[in-house]
Amino acid sequence: MTPLSVSVVIACYTERRLPLILRAVESAAIQRPAPQQVVLVVDHNPRLAAGLRDRLPTVTVIENRTHRGASGARNTGAAATATELVAFLDDDAVADPGWLAALAEAATQPGVVGAGGFVRPEWAAGAPPWFPGEFAWVVGATHDGSPTVRTPVRNGWAENMIVRRDAFVAVGGFRTGFGKVGAHSRPEDTDLCIRLQAAGGTWLFEPAARVAHHVPAERSTLGFFLRRCYHEGRGKAELARLLPDRGTALSDERAYVTRVLPKAFARHVRRAVRERRAHHLLRAAAIVAGLAATAAGYAAQRLFDAVRPAAPNPAAAAVPADELAAAS
Repeated sequence: MTPLSVSVVIACYTERRLPLILRAVESAAIQRPAPQQVVLVVDHNPRLAAGLRDRLPTVTVIENRTHRGASGARNTGAAATATELVAFLDDDAVADPGWLAALAEAATQPGVVGAGGFVRPEWAAGAPPWFPGEFAWVVGATHDGSPTVRTPVRNGWAENMIVRRDAFVAVGGFRTGFGKVGAHSRPEDTDLCIRLQAAGGTWLFEPAARVAHHVPAERSTLGFFLRRCYHEGRGKAELARLLPDRGTALSDERAYVTRVLPKAFARHVRRAVRERRAHHLLRAAAIVAGLAATAAGYAAQRLFDAVRPAAPNPAAAAVPADELAAAS
């Protein structure tokens, strides 16, 4: 099979992450085979964009010219590419050697529209002893209980994914008004993957495509854990409202709650009793607390949606499809 051309898009927004941004860009640029282009999109921060252009003369540094947020920035980046495949990496993630090759190989399988990879947490202050690996998604990492071999899945995460550009253009890219803007986070990557597959095709999880995701010390607290779970519940309720098939929108969450978490809870309790080590009991308690916070967020958002006037769904594209296609 002839290799397809690949670009890498990285969205960023703040000078506070400058060391992480530079590390992410370097990890993408040194992939082998090398990407045809690395596009760094700055989200409404002209000073940061100017500084990055000076520091990174071999990288395409552009500014998000659409809606503020990660969705608009990634769409702007994709519009600046002309390759058959577009990979996305977050500004606080670093790709392992072989990351891009593994993603591209998965994406070139027959009938596949895109693929996502494995994300491991890189804890700045060390993983808290009470933190259950089944909730690694709280810090943007692949959770325990995820597949260990290449397999079809509902969705991947935008910090580590690749898409066929023609399919991405056809569905209008990431949905604007439905993504990460500041502290408010919604699952725009899940939404994209569902729409891509609804248009025809399969999404794969490729565990060989690995990245490390930086977890700052302030995200190692129980308060952050519970807040993040709560907002995840809200985001999933909003996702279910947007999509015509609510069953598909929440299919993975249903399996996670009914299969992964009960087994994990029982395992941690058994180990606490057998090994007489308190941190296993704390992890079991964190599973219950995290699930409760997520359910509370979901219920709160459903109630809010029920009492507020119906609003039009956010547009599916931050960059019009014809403009995306024109860059090809």
